[in-house]
Amino acid sequence: MTDTGTHGRRRSAAWFGAEGRSGMVYRSWMRNQGYSGEVFDGRPVIGIATTWSELAPCNSHLQRVAESVKRGVWQAGGFPLEFPAMALGETLMRPTAMLYRNLLAMEAEELIRANPLDGVVLLSGCDKTTPGLLMAASSVDLPAIMVTGGPMLNGKYRGGDVGSGTQVWRFEAELAAGRMTEEECFFAEGCMARSNGHCMTMGTASTMASMAEALGMQLPYSASWPAVDSRRYETAQRAGQRIVAMVEEDLRPSQIMTRAAFENAIRVNAAIGGSTNAVIHLLAIAGRLGVPLTLDDFDALAREVPTLVDLQPSGRFLMEDFCYAGGLPVVMRELGALLHTEAATVNGRTVAENVGEAECWNREVIRTLDDPFQEAGTGTAVLRGNLAPNGAVIKQSAASRHLLQHRGRALVFDTPEDYIAVHADEDLPVDEDTVLVIRGSGPRGYPGMPEVSNVVLPPKLLRKGVEDMVRICDGRMSGTGFGTVVLHVAPESAVGGPLALVRDGDWITLDVPARALTLEVAEEELERRRAAWEPPPPVAARGWSRLYTEHVLQADQGLDLDFLVGSSGHEVPRESH
Repeated sequence: MTDTGTHGRRRSAAWFGAEGRSGMVYRSWMRNQGYSGEVFDGRPVIGIATTWSELAPCNSHLQRVAESVKRGVWQAGGFPLEFPAMALGETLMRPTAMLYRNLLAMEAEELIRANPLDGVVLLSGCDKTTPGLLMAASSVDLPAIMVTGGPMLNGKYRGGDVGSGTQVWRFEAELAAGRMTEEECFFAEGCMARSNGHCMTMGTASTMASMAEALGMQLPYSASWPAVDSRRYETAQRAGQRIVAMVEEDLRPSQIMTRAAFENAIRVNAAIGGSTNAVIHLLAIAGRLGVPLTLDDFDALAREVPTLVDLQPSGRFLMEDFCYAGGLPVVMRELGALLHTEAATVNGRTVAENVGEAECWNREVIRTLDDPFQEAGTGTAVLRGNLAPNGAVIKQSAASRHLLQHRGRALVFDTPEDYIAVHADEDLPVDEDTVLVIRGSGPRGYPGMPEVSNVVLPPKLLRKGVEDMVRICDGRMSGTGFGTVVLHVAPESAVGGPLALVRDGDWITLDVPARALTLEVAEEELERRRAAWEPPPPVAARGWSRLYTEHVLQADQGLDLDFLVGSSGHEVPRESH
């Protein structure tokens, strides 16, 4: 029996193997659910952390996924116990699900540590649930495996494929330009989301599922099976079987998510045209593990990686097509020497062993290194300059090439709501060269750093045929979004970052090839503005939001809370009886 630090016994034995009154209390109350005494014989106790909720549509099928996991745990000789963790659905939660990612991570960490668990299966779906659970598992460092819920089937509208999220921005622009009616939009809504699952574009949910697989925390091919495909449930059953073996092997997240694994994930993210949100989430997960990772690593590691996957929002296809083309193992095999193929994974095999026989069945969807969808260096770029001294990011694969080097005058709004209130004004002083600056959207200023940066263009420009313009913001953009949008500007405006000092008419230069973002204002003038600047009033007076705003780190540090960085381990808590 594996020594898990409890006198040669499993961790769960401190509860179910206890003598006297304590053991009687723990076992007897569990038996009110109908479990027979055999489940307390020392077999691995496996927690199934589920983020199921009808308020998180992407996760609404996780109850069935959990049943498949349980079946696998029973088959392998374990004792499965399902428990709920906070569901974060970006689709409904206000002001943003990102405000609550750290709360999920905190809750799940404490639940795992406080209960008689030897290992845990993490069930996620919508984009913040995946990193939140990985952060929790990293901090506790018990054997853990992730099962994401899978993408929806392709959306279908008027004979063609439409992607959830991505198509929303396009429909919004068409509506604003007068080329689509409200009735047509309402009908199209039901065509985009036609099955269980998360966004089927390469948005943040699909990206983070892919990151979990690239990090080695999810079984091969798991990221892309559609939510309603029977193989999604087969994969969940195999994960249930595998976690029991991981407990026997004492294979923990810290042994899998090493620096090499994070380098693999960053390069895979570049190859799939993944979401910029992966930058924030990977930094936070690495921080929990004590793995050295910086914002600049994302630029340096991605520069030599071409975009191989032709998926929305950067390309044409959707996750269902990606799955049938061969999924993430094909991408990882194609990257070959660019990855650390000796890295360990949850199934006990190396990356090389997992992807060595992966075959591509559609080279339109997954391209080769010799014939990529976009050339090397078109992934997420990290920008610096006097407007973003601690960095900002831009997703090149989803931006307009002609705007990657651009100089224009700023039109500044203190909140995204201020912009939306006037964006349709025919007298708005804006043209296609204007740089829209949206501030007050950072982690402390909003709070939670919402996905508002890719604001819709002014209708008067849309009617002229303008499809994109430079936008700069201290907030985030949905991974399903697109456009030439500079994101995650750090420090944010609410804490006095340079974005707070920009005024209407200031010249701003964006030079992505040079990785530069420059506010063309003399330093002396900036100092005068800084001296006159007053911080905005606090946006939160109580509860979680206040705790968050007082302790959240900036975007370049992953937005974790300062007191949660690092691992606390899985030492058995003090007895209560």
